[in-house]
Amino acid sequence: MPDQNAQITWREGQVPVSTQFDDPYFSLEDGAAETAYVFLAGNDLPERFRPGFHIAELGFGTGLNLLLAWDAWMRAGHEGPLHFTSFEAYPMRPEDMAQAHAAFPALDGRRDALTAAWDGTGGVLELPGLRAEIIIGDARQALPAWQGQADAWFLDGFSPAKNPELWGDALMAEVARHTTPGGTAATYTAAGFVRRALGAGGFEVTRIPGYGRKRHMTRARMPA
Repeated sequence: MPDQNAQITWREGQVPVSTQFDDPYFSLEDGAAETAYVFLAGNDLPERFRPGFHIAELGFGTGLNLLLAWDAWMRAGHEGPLHFTSFEAYPMRPEDMAQAHAAFPALDGRRDALTAAWDGTGGVLELPGLRAEIIIGDARQALPAWQGQADAWFLDGFSPAKNPELWGDALMAEVARHTTPGGTAATYTAAGFVRRALGAGGFEVTRIPGYGRKRHMTRARMPA
């Protein structure tokens, strides 16, 4: 069987780059700051957090987005766990995730707790204040079968130019179908076909200034 793990090279020993998609997993400048800007602020988080809040994600990658969302949830002090579901076709090996995490803040030990819990096969991770499920496989098949609904989406596949399968009309329609009324989505890309697909699914779509060198990004909101 072909190797379904992520195939990685490293820039400066810290930034993983997918050889399958020729794209880095996070910003070469500051991956944690990019996540906070694009995915947290892009979904009006932590302000929208409430008990039972559910984040869903396309592209688990290094787990950085989960880590920072979990940290924000814990700092907000809500009762019960944050629910987080991520769809990932090529999971990272534990040793690669550990190396990537060396570039991230420790976040009161949460970084190391996530690294220790990750075995590279997905499934459910139960950690203090967090219930995460990483669903391994092609999101084009896995998302339609998912029974959940997300309050916020992190759309974090590799570049649409290099990984168009994760940004197609049918998949964006499934994202919309699995979004609560008033729910949101955010992504670093402002590609026109992605914005049009989100709009066709029912989202109200806005292009806003992007992070760092990226001129624009996309925010989307489902009418309440």
